[in-house]
Amino acid sequence: MSDLIKLEKRDHIAILTIANPPANTWTADSLNALTDTIEALNADRNIYALVVTGEGEKFFSAGADLKAFADGDVGNASQMAQLFGQAFETLVKFRGVSIAAVNGYAMGGGLECAMACDIRIAEEHAQMALPESGVGLLPCAGGTQNLPWLVGEGWAKRMILCGERVKADKALAIGLVEEVVPSGKSLEKALELAEGACRQSPSAISRCKQLVMSARDGRSHSDGWRMERELFVELFSTEDQREGVNAFLEKRQPEWKNR
Repeated sequence: MSDLIKLEKRDHIAILTIANPPANTWTADSLNALTDTIEALNADRNIYALVVTGEGEKFFSAGADLKAFADGDVGNASQMAQLFGQAFETLVKFRGVSIAAVNGYAMGGGLECAMACDIRIAEEHAQMALPESGVGLLPCAGGTQNLPWLVGEGWAKRMILCGERVKADKALAIGLVEEVVPSGKSLEKALELAEGACRQSPSAISRCKQLVMSARDGRSHSDGWRMERELFVELFSTEDQREGVNAFLEKRQPEWKNR
């Protein structure tokens, strides 16, 4: 664990805070720590949901520190690209529900981190951009892949090719975030959603997420429907399936085991 990443656990929810002031930029150490942390959370059967936020009131994350690329070293660029890609791909594959509490500016790799989460809650003062092309670079941690999926090709091109920055209200209108809340309230709302996720069966949630994400792979409808049926039947080998149905019939709250 790096000092640049803080982790707190509240019951079944993990809260991960990007903590590298003043702009919560990503470094090789913090990217490695993010990968290791998500893998550890995946192995912790008591964790059902994850909230990611930034330390302070101004920045969620400003992405990479450009000083790391000032010398034009190809080896360093290759290493950082791999670390960014590995970290955010691991975040995408978190088995539970991940929610980004975007508490301020989310730029470059900061926005890519938020887009690697399942749901994004932005504070009203937040702003988002992928400005890499303006400094001779490109988004290399899912930006060109996740942004068009969320907002469509036109807005993705405006943000990536034209360097357009969007405020929270516009991000909501184009589908980049799911909700805008007053300043200082994103973590509260994210935790509320996480608590709702924790009331669902974690065994079912992981399979539902797998199915939703598989739609990005260009599968045919018939293939997706086949996968739904297969994973539905697979749930009957879990304790959570029996617990969920019997708790409903017995009019009580289920006690999930995540297995």
